[in-house]
Amino acid sequence: MTKILGIGNALVDVLIQLENDIMLSTLGLPKGSMQLVDAAKSKQIQEHSNNLTKQMASGGSAANTIHGLAKLGIDTAFIGTVGEDETGNFFHNDLVNNNITPLLIKSKSPSGIANAMISIDGERTFGTFLGAAIELSAAHLDDNQFTGYDILHVEGYLVQNHELLEATLKKAKNNGLKISIDLASYNVVEDNLEFLKEMVASYVDIVFANEEEAKAFTGMEPEEALIEISKISDIAIIKIGRQGSIIKQGNTTVKIGVREIVPIDTTGAGDLYAAGFLYGLINNLGHSKSGEIGSLLASTVIENIGAKISEENWIRIREEVK
Repeated sequence: MTKILGIGNALVDVLIQLENDIMLSTLGLPKGSMQLVDAAKSKQIQEHSNNLTKQMASGGSAANTIHGLAKLGIDTAFIGTVGEDETGNFFHNDLVNNNITPLLIKSKSPSGIANAMISIDGERTFGTFLGAAIELSAAHLDDNQFTGYDILHVEGYLVQNHELLEATLKKAKNNGLKISIDLASYNVVEDNLEFLKEMVASYVDIVFANEEEAKAFTGMEPEEALIEISKISDIAIIKIGRQGSIIKQGNTTVKIGVREIVPIDTTGAGDLYAAGFLYGLINNLGHSKSGEIGSLLASTVIENIGAKISEENWIRIREEVK
């Protein structure tokens, strides 16, 4: 049985449904971006959104992917850092309740919160207070955490800590794991471009990117970017929103379409796509089927608020995947 380990920022998502985009302008947050904010700014976001509809869920890009895999019956674990507070306990319990082994490091700092502000058109803007999540360091890692796993899934946000990312990838490779990375955010890619390219070329087997991230990584449009990324990794996957996704391994390129849906909130779409694709991959279903499962999960999560799929939808998905 293939076991998958995830590592990333352990964040609790606070999903805020905006009535218009005025709040984004007021707070100076560019629509569609992922901005890192301090504790004061995070508090400001909370105060500005007091009268809006909100919900809480455990989040962070890699954690969302691991959740999806666990829901499909895969044996999973997650490495991250949380505070010794209610938010941290919420994150821990959410992993346990979803059959994910928590490999969490505890910190004295407050737990990280991702304020996801969802516009009426489904576009999301993040004001992320990393808190304890960012304290995960190379010193927290040892070989035992990687032993017994077959694949490591890493979120691209970790690239902001070069030492941590390199140590993570080295430990995974030394322990025989395949490595999958999701490039996470175009601005993070731009800010760490040379280092990220070096890491992908040296250690990474599977790269997930959306159109903007692929462009930030290669300077090219999706079709050309796919070829470029596949030169330095075994499998390259680019998600192109409504146009679906393209997958390349060696000389084989596959195009995956999307279901026609009404997008409510795109939070977690890429993370769940990765979960579906990896599930297909480890079950040897081929790239087309794996991409279709990824697309199914992504389109389902977009129809809801937040990065989680409801239990009734999971029952339907598991049937469809079978």
